[in-house]
Amino acid sequence: MAELLLELFSEEIPARMQTKAAADLARLVSDGLKAAGLEFEDCQPFVTARRLALVVDGLPVSQPDTKEERRGPRVGAPEQAVNGFLKSANLSKDDLEERETEKGSFYYAVIEKKGHGTADVLPELLSKAISAVPWPKPMKWGAYDAQWVRPLHNILCLFDGKVVGLQWQHLTANDQSFGHRFMAPDAFTVKDFADYQAHLKSAYVVLDHAERQEIIARDAARLAEEEGLALIEDKALLAEVAGLVEWPESLIGSIDTSFMDVPQEALISAMRSHQKYFSLQDTDGKMAPRFIVVANLRAEDGGKLITDGNERVLSARLSDAKFFWDQDRKQTLESRVPQLEKIIFHAKLGTVGEKVGRMVKLCSAIAPFVPGADEKLCERAALLAKADLSTEMVGEFADLQGLMGRYYALNDNEDAAVAQAIEEHYSPLGPKDSCPSDPTSIVVALADKIDTLVGFFAIDEKPTGSKDPYALRRAALGVIRLVLENNLRLPLVDIFEAANALQIVEDKLDADGLLSFFEDRLKVHLKEQDVRHDHISAVFSLGDSSDLVRVMKRVEALSSFLGSEDGTNLLTAYRRAANILRIEEKKDGQAYDAEVDASILADPAEVALSGRIDEVQGLVSGAVAHDEFEAASTAAATLRKPVDDFFDKVTVNAEDPALRANRLRLLSSIRNSLDQLADLSKIEG
Repeated sequence: MAELLLELFSEEIPARMQTKAAADLARLVSDGLKAAGLEFEDCQPFVTARRLALVVDGLPVSQPDTKEERRGPRVGAPEQAVNGFLKSANLSKDDLEERETEKGSFYYAVIEKKGHGTADVLPELLSKAISAVPWPKPMKWGAYDAQWVRPLHNILCLFDGKVVGLQWQHLTANDQSFGHRFMAPDAFTVKDFADYQAHLKSAYVVLDHAERQEIIARDAARLAEEEGLALIEDKALLAEVAGLVEWPESLIGSIDTSFMDVPQEALISAMRSHQKYFSLQDTDGKMAPRFIVVANLRAEDGGKLITDGNERVLSARLSDAKFFWDQDRKQTLESRVPQLEKIIFHAKLGTVGEKVGRMVKLCSAIAPFVPGADEKLCERAALLAKADLSTEMVGEFADLQGLMGRYYALNDNEDAAVAQAIEEHYSPLGPKDSCPSDPTSIVVALADKIDTLVGFFAIDEKPTGSKDPYALRRAALGVIRLVLENNLRLPLVDIFEAANALQIVEDKLDADGLLSFFEDRLKVHLKEQDVRHDHISAVFSLGDSSDLVRVMKRVEALSSFLGSEDGTNLLTAYRRAANILRIEEKKDGQAYDAEVDASILADPAEVALSGRIDEVQGLVSGAVAHDEFEAASTAAATLRKPVDDFFDKVTVNAEDPALRANRLRLLSSIRNSLDQLADLSKIEG
């Protein structure tokens, strides 16, 4: 077994593309090796700002020999057919065998192929893999035809310690690589992966992305701790910075205290998005006037010049943030609302100003269903919710929308609940994001999301496959979480219709289609809680699914019931009854939904079952009407014994036609009684 080492050395690869590119290269090479019959033990990708690398362990030095048998024409077939077969197999007639089969005598060809050496297979395989790496924005350079994410300068490729004869575009593979751009730029020769990694480390390159993250996190935490501070955790920034440097050196710098009256989120956003600096906080959780910058080299002066330079750059950047903060506060949020008419929400759905108008009116429809909600406060919050989109701060730092609105609302002496709702109306942004619990925030968040969902569904801009350009799946999940986590008895269909009446489009909303979309999102949301998707479908199929809290109560009761012995046995009986009915109704060309004729019930078992069904139907319907779904399940469970007795002692397809029809109606009664709990035909397994 041997080792394959590949390194693609280039100009700086954008950090956001690195991890995926490394995974793509590993996948493409792995698939190519497997297709060539070359099994291996492990394939491990690596990436830095200037190189994509891959090491494959446990590769055989040659492909395995193969033996393939092909059946040809029947013995005695026309010569033309036999010759065609021989040509396709590249054999002569003497190479064929005649074999007897159940269908007669046939020619067989046994084709043996000797495997090629792995070193001979690799050049074409690797060249195709390199070309197939799917970069978001590939580029050309110089006079070459090659396209890659950045100019590619060198290919290191070794198999079993020897250079692979790989030619890609204008580059020929060799056994050399290069160290850090500034501290060790010279080429060095490589023998294998261990030698390669050791040479890189001595040339100031940490090859492993995870190791670079570890070094940055450890050093930054140490620098912060030395000053009694702590790092503000930012995993995404940590991953990005680890992709920007090959030799991370963390340094700590100071922020001019004159900037500290700017909201700390604005300072953090400016430092993070533009400068890639880490923020620090004191023991009270308040942002400290210090920052961590990660350099890509080890400075002789301990990093003083680098730190000073970054402090000057940061001061200029934060001066902008302070200027925006000071200028924005000269106007109230309310005075900015008319400017939203200049911002297009969607060509068919109008401006952001029109969306805000719809949100305000929709609040009056939603507020009565949210305990503690003040309709006037909700309308005020909805009116101001998007106003910060016209501020300089949000124009520069888009990730601060909503948050800056809260600061500006408090500056304008708006009610605290209004300010909080302005910030929280975008939430929850995902399954792990916190969900608003304040009544005003809940109402405005629902109004915003429902307006968006109804509008886009009305113009038939629904998500398709993996494409969801308007984040409608996230909006639906947000509505589901707002409703369930706050236990809101919200009639979704009524709210959808109210929202649709406010839209500027005349298209009719498919409310059932939107509700089905919510059903799918609910299944995804509950998957992690081990709630079965077929249980959700069984409840949604009843057509009474506008109230999600009620739906969930029914699903929970159904899951509990079907998890019991009585529930399991009744489900079996239900299926038996439903199957018999389906067969007999199809054969007879009629349904058996009429009431059971008690006067012709003959067997004691069917008399007992009919009486029990009459009792259970009333109990179940009454319990369901009062949302007492566990009680409904308990009542349904009493059907178990009489149903078992019926199937044990009674012949459904009796010779007497009237008796047979009556017993089929009895089966229909069993099905209808249990279908009050849920559509049990949807239950799988």
